[in-house]
Amino acid sequence: MTPTITKVETVEFSFPVEDVGLPPEGFSLIYAPGETLHRKLFGVKIHTDVGITGEYVGGNSPAAAQINMFGQYLVGRNPLRRERIWSGLKRALRKYDRMGMGPIDIALWDFAGKYHDAPIHELLGTYRTRLPAYASTYGGDVSGGLDSPEAYADFAEDCLDRGYPGFKIHVWDMESWGDLDRDVATVHAVGERVGDEMDLMLDPACQYETFADALRVGRACDEEGFFWYEDPYRDGGISQHGHRKLSERLDTPILQTEHVRGLEPHTDFIASGATDFVRADPEYDAGITGAMKIARVAEGFGLDVEYHAPGPAQRHCMAATRNANYYEMALVHPIVENPVPPVYRGGYADRLDSIDGDGTVAVPDGPGLGVDYDWEYIDDHRTGSVHVYE
Repeated sequence: MTPTITKVETVEFSFPVEDVGLPPEGFSLIYAPGETLHRKLFGVKIHTDVGITGEYVGGNSPAAAQINMFGQYLVGRNPLRRERIWSGLKRALRKYDRMGMGPIDIALWDFAGKYHDAPIHELLGTYRTRLPAYASTYGGDVSGGLDSPEAYADFAEDCLDRGYPGFKIHVWDMESWGDLDRDVATVHAVGERVGDEMDLMLDPACQYETFADALRVGRACDEEGFFWYEDPYRDGGISQHGHRKLSERLDTPILQTEHVRGLEPHTDFIASGATDFVRADPEYDAGITGAMKIARVAEGFGLDVEYHAPGPAQRHCMAATRNANYYEMALVHPIVENPVPPVYRGGYADRLDSIDGDGTVAVPDGPGLGVDYDWEYIDDHRTGSVHVYE
């Protein structure tokens, strides 16, 4: 029997993150004692006439809005024809950033795994089932958490003791508390403390105002032998020319493409020599289908792909990718919890203490994504009506 999509449902919800907020002038998540941040995500269910439902929870409000543009298109289609659906949606969203494709494609892969009674990584082609993880920090604060170069070095040492083989620094918000000297000092403090024992990364999240600022901090990374330098300056992470010039002047490898969308811009970035490591994200880059296309392009150019953010879809992608080094355990902090939604039943988690003694996380081995979502929690915390397409 050929399966057919009978109904698609999406629902937005929010969840609280205690003692977390935003800088006065910025957008990075930081430790903020006494504050409560409410994060918004949404869930997707793709129902079929064979009694199997493809599911995914994640995304953001712009992605949810894009699904409103094509939700009805999915009804009546064969959910196993992912490539055909992917191609159609890519054209339908050609005027937009295509963020709505990711959650739908991941849910279709979840359906496929359940249909074939196999985890997604087996359908993709398993390369490994344990993933080395790096600790990826919150942004810097002024409240007694990550509030100094020494505090970052202390936390890096704690992560090393926990078994993490890598540590990535997100720095202070430049609009609120910007201090380039402090960022340079943090690079040196962490490098001197744990640089001989961990791979170190720096991600200013496109904060440095000038190429000169990015170059200055990059040279500090050179001195400490950093593993990569990611999205340094205010171009938004999209200038091929600018990052090629930066790479030519630094020894530290550049990691770009988190903020360009789609296969072709990633390919152009690689072909122009504008990045050394390649970023991919199944949620941002048109699903597991899109992220794996990027991984294969990177492999063809002899480069490594590093998947952005934690999550079950990222774990399956990395499990099927030879040319990837680390799973990003984000965002971690010495005091507050990761801002991840409490929507998983069972043992799945992306927390600071989720690694084993070797610094790795497991790939879910159940059918599909291999996770059991808590839809009761999602429904209890929904922020609007359920959108139904049938």
